[in-house]
Amino acid sequence: MKIAIIEDEPKIAESLKLILMEIDPSISVMKILSSVKSSVEWLRVNQSSCDLLFMDINLTDGLSFEIFNQIESNTPIEFLKAYDQYALDAFKVNGVDYILKPFDKTKIKQSLKKFKSLTQTGSNPTNAESLQHLLEVVASKTITNKRKSYLVYHQDKLIPLAVDDISWFYKSNQVTYACTISKKKYVIDDALDKIQNEVSSVNFYRANRQFIVSKNAIENIAIYFNGRLIVNILPKPDEKIIVSKAKATDFKKWLSK
Repeated sequence: MKIAIIEDEPKIAESLKLILMEIDPSISVMKILSSVKSSVEWLRVNQSSCDLLFMDINLTDGLSFEIFNQIESNTPIEFLKAYDQYALDAFKVNGVDYILKPFDKTKIKQSLKKFKSLTQTGSNPTNAESLQHLLEVVASKTITNKRKSYLVYHQDKLIPLAVDDISWFYKSNQVTYACTISKKKYVIDDALDKIQNEVSSVNFYRANRQFIVSKNAIENIAIYFNGRLIVNILPKPDEKIIVSKAKATDFKKWLSK
């Protein structure tokens, strides 16, 4: 079986590769890809020889669904994602399989068994229509049960930090920070991937691998070279918040809603 892994976290991708080879030594991992752009380029040439894709939802330059706006694909997909009950329900409705992070060897084994069973019957739930419907369902989910606050340490005490008071989340040296409108910074125990699934996608946007920004805190956006954007936000962070060319259109659409 020939497999490609589309995942922007190298350690996660390598971990998955090792688990797959432990389960079945005959598996060949053809390629590990980390972005929409590189995935599109590689799939255009190699898709016909690939049996199965393991694909993360959030990549360095956008959502993996964007790949299918640029190429047609009938290759079966196992989606990799952090926990989000609304999204998981949508996946179940569409008959598309998914694997939660952190990976569980038993679940991966079951997913491979399901794939082989579908292959034998000639069925493939991850066709263009099911992927489009899946994207629409996930995007239309309500925000009523999204995270409202985080417990953070402040002067040797734990205090609730309201999500509405946060201007941006930022990752630096494997540590996640939240900066408030009043310029106070707090350490958040959770990773950005988890936070992205917990906060409202109406109010917050994953600008890049380091930043999740609040719409209410954005002052303006500036045109950067090569089609990229700079997000000017208050309070101003120590480094530029750059949105890639691939995500620029989606970001502007989100900001205008």
